[in-house]
Amino acid sequence: MRFLVGTAAGQSEAHVYSVSGEEAFDLTAADATIGHDLMALIYRGDLSALAELQTSAVPLSSITPALPVEQPGKIICLGLNYVDHIKEGGYDVPEYPALFMRGLNSMIPAGAPMVLPACSEQLDYEVELMVIIGKRGKHIAEENALDYVFGYSVFNDGSVRNYQRKTHQWTPGKNFDATGPVGPYVVTPDELPKGAAGLKIESRVGEEILQSANTSEMLWPVDRTIATISEFATLEPGDMLAMGTPPGVGHARKPPRWLRAGEVVEVEVEGVGICANPIVAEADV
Repeated sequence: MRFLVGTAAGQSEAHVYSVSGEEAFDLTAADATIGHDLMALIYRGDLSALAELQTSAVPLSSITPALPVEQPGKIICLGLNYVDHIKEGGYDVPEYPALFMRGLNSMIPAGAPMVLPACSEQLDYEVELMVIIGKRGKHIAEENALDYVFGYSVFNDGSVRNYQRKTHQWTPGKNFDATGPVGPYVVTPDELPKGAAGLKIESRVGEEILQSANTSEMLWPVDRTIATISEFATLEPGDMLAMGTPPGVGHARKPPRWLRAGEVVEVEVEGVGICANPIVAEADV
């Protein structure tokens, strides 16, 4: 299934919708226990009965997206997961994934303003596959790891590069407020190839293609990533894992290509969707 969390006209809180083509079915209106983000469905597990709730459709374009999980417990990101991106950044290919965490204030839904901070012009783009965890697990075997995936989304790991490089830890540059768009859709694994492998992944501004690669190029695919992270952290329902970005990022270009106020950046994963966000200067927010 394909889900969208968002608000339509007259709604004060987000509803959960199932999406078919250009129509969205309001699952929350049909069953109030579904709530205002995906967590109730994640805990429910069996989604087969949702088809009976697809009775009230609205145009997909009438919904303003919200975060698919309102309060994820953890947002863990892979920093170096495509060989050509590792090389363009001047790093050695690691033997263990480069991992960092994002805070919730850095996350925004698709369509919301992505904020160019007042203290830097070096706002960069990074298209990524996002994994949403569906059940609790620790020391997960790689061969069973995909059983722990609820769904896949699209993520733009907006990075303020000069702040990222102020320390050996990347935390400052990866955690500016309103720099990490995610969504708008969450697609269940049965709709995609195993592990979401073999999918085109791309970022662009208008007709300018900035990144274009394939998820099959990841060094740590989804199953291996889940197994690796679960060695040290208990994964919980609603946790988000960002799977790293392919080459073509702005800081590696000559001259660098930073995102500018007034632009709209799109990041896309084939079969999952497009996450588009306007770039807005912090002074104008």
